Amino acid sequence: MAVSDAHAEERVGIDELLERVRSGLDRITPRAAHEAYEAGDALLVDTRYAALRDRDGLIPGALVVERNELEWRLDPRGSHRAPEASSHDLRVVVLCNEGYASSLAVESLRRLGLHRATDLIGGFQAWKAEGLPVLPPVTSG
Repeated sequence: MAVSDAHAEERVGIDELLERVRSGLDRITPRAAHEAYEAGDALLVDTRYAALRDRDGLIPGALVVERNELEWRLDPRGSHRAPEASSHDLRVVVLCNEGYASSLAVESLRRLGLHRATDLIGGFQAWKAEGLPVLPPVTSG
């Protein structure tokens, strides 16, 4: 028996999915994100995994939430929410390493009602390249 192609028209590749998701976002540059954070108008959320944070450092003041916990930690109605996740009106700027996974993460946050959620164009690497504040990696020894 052949596998049904009833949903074949719904299938998209990752590049097309990313393009579709981004078409509905007002993505933000590193400098604009820094200014919004400094003005108290944005919560920066770093979803990079530990090895990247350990290698490259942290953005001062960013809330670190691994991607697999993001929705639980940022849902204002969730029982596991972070204290910073106080409202659906919160402006959340999600960042990953290079700005790809963060776009997909924001789409999920928007489905939870966080209508001002967006992501950082170019991710942490673009932030760092702009010369914006970065805490150096923690070294052991």
